Amino acid sequence: MSDHRIAILPGDGTGREVAVEASRILDTVQAHTNHGFEQVTIPCGGQHYKETGEEWAEGSFEFCRDEADAIYLGAIGYPGARLPNGDLAGGSVILGMRSGLDLYANVRPIKLYEGVPHKVHGRFTQIWEPGMVDMTILRENTEGLYHSLLRRSADRALGREEYIPPEMTFPGLEGEVAYDPRPISANGTERLVRMGFDIAQNRKGAPADGISRVSCIDKSNVTRGCQLFRKVFDNVATSYPGIETDHGYIDAFMQWLTRTPEYYDVVVSSNMFGDIATDLGAVLQGGMGMAASGNIGDKHAFFEPVHGSAPKHAGQNKVNPIASINSIQMMLDWLGRKNEQEELVQIAKLIDDSVADHLRDGKSLTYDLGGSASCSEVGISISNILASKLSEL
Repeated sequence: MSDHRIAILPGDGTGREVAVEASRILDTVQAHTNHGFEQVTIPCGGQHYKETGEEWAEGSFEFCRDEADAIYLGAIGYPGARLPNGDLAGGSVILGMRSGLDLYANVRPIKLYEGVPHKVHGRFTQIWEPGMVDMTILRENTEGLYHSLLRRSADRALGREEYIPPEMTFPGLEGEVAYDPRPISANGTERLVRMGFDIAQNRKGAPADGISRVSCIDKSNVTRGCQLFRKVFDNVATSYPGIETDHGYIDAFMQWLTRTPEYYDVVVSSNMFGDIATDLGAVLQGGMGMAASGNIGDKHAFFEPVHGSAPKHAGQNKVNPIASINSIQMMLDWLGRKNEQEELVQIAKLIDDSVADHLRDGKSLTYDLGGSASCSEVGISISNILASKLSEL
């Protein structure tokens, strides 16, 4: 029985390879439980654009919006694939869904598993301790500095006339000037912050002290948008008296993130600041090959590894599929909570446990973690561990 319809968008480059391992996990769950998944593959991305002249087939956005229960995306980006206006070909897929489906929260777990080393100065070593890095960072996903690009991409996906920011002049600036507006709204901030507090209620607190804490990271000492962001954060916090709050400026936070990650439980930030901070956070968890993400709204969500299409590694079956597998873990957790299906939430936890067991064993690691295992070898190993756990449910 297929009680969940999942849109699978492999995309470009290594995205197509890790998508195979994402599907393998869904197949494993289906084979060992009463949960079925109808996986509908939608070709898309830069390579698809170069071959067909379209970023994805007409009706693809509508399928994701109206038919899919959840969406998985591999990666977007193909060498030389640009739209006539200079935008990345395939951008309408990612950015169009973020804006067009109102996926206002980009959710990034930053967790270091036992057995994962850190590559620094060209060699692998243990810098941060497992158990001391376990936080979730939420970045606003539809506003801020990327708003114009997001809006353009959504317009293309929906067949509307593309939004163009009005021309402006700036005192003291002469010659050629380019700008991007950075709008931050109270409504957009409030719903992001509320999701952050809701997530904190379902976590175990910060690794250092077990305290449930939500940290607001901004630049409110400089920008008006961040002043509004912090004001809204403080207002929302009054509805969650059992959760501690914390504030920080983005520049200082970047050093605290690396020096005292154990202090952080849940972090909320604006679009660009969160974008940069989460990629730094990926270093703590072992690199981009370990970094999963969810783009989540009130009705829709899509999940993706954040490592990009990595064209230089494409076709070599060598990249780390764990970010992709953990994206499926996030998907099933989201579906379970959304539909009040506790067993799906438990299955998502078993996927996380299977990844942890695989990494703790340390015998089958991809090149980015100091090993020589292939993408498919790691995917098969984790799916086999998962199958064993599911058989005991």
